[in-house]
Amino acid sequence: MPLADFSARLVAYIIDVALVSVASIIVAVPAAIVLFRSLPDPNDFAYDDSPRRLLTEFVAPVLLFEAGLFVLILVAYYFYAVEYMHRSGQTLGKKAMKIRIVPLDPARKLTRGMAARRYLVEYCAGALVPFLSYLDGLWQLWDKPYQQTLHDKVARTVVVKVSA
Repeated sequence: MPLADFSARLVAYIIDVALVSVASIIVAVPAAIVLFRSLPDPNDFAYDDSPRRLLTEFVAPVLLFEAGLFVLILVAYYFYAVEYMHRSGQTLGKKAMKIRIVPLDPARKLTRGMAARRYLVEYCAGALVPFLSYLDGLWQLWDKPYQQTLHDKVARTVVVKVSA
């Protein structure tokens, strides 16, 4: 099977990120509205108030909300990327671009473990390590002969074009 090119993989990635982002926004916006309506007005904190009150009543809830949103998005990406990939080798973006993830060894079947390893490098490490997601995605441009990204290498997978 011919290997998927950089542009097809990039467009598939953009489609996938857009889909999960929209789903996350649908959940996050109402939660943010509830949170911010329940917070005290920042103008209510007088200069003589304890900074501890500002931290506990305003800053801490906002930071906890952001941390929860971060975890929610990672969980959403896990279920989207790993489960779709495990079932068919394709996410919706990859289906649209007619590409598929397959094991590097053609005798093997794509496992949930392979999909999870791809996810851990692509999304988790990419979200936590500065510039890793850029390096990961661009790696395929100079990788020979399989045009693998770093998450492909870790999972021992390759992305191919699908006929039809």
